[in-house]
Amino acid sequence: SDGGSVVSFELDGDKPRAFRFLNALQLVDISNNLGDSKSLNPPATTTHSKLPQADRNRLGISDGLVRLHVGLEDALAA
Repeated sequence: SDGGSVVSFELDGDKPRAFRFLNALQLVDISNNLGDSKSLNPPATTTHSKLPQADRNRLGISDGLVRLHVGLEDALAA
């Protein structure tokens, strides 16, 4: 009951696998815009793309990390 609306998880693999997963979603809109309430493309390619790989690894931001905003989708519009 205290959870937020963002769910993060890691997919085994790399950026292409994360994008294949996100592109296969039918109810969730993926966004590149941080000012939007849509789910974001993998952080390694958006919010943290300027960080060196070693720094992303240290912070736990793998190429397979995916963040989804849950509860904002309109199931009737899908």
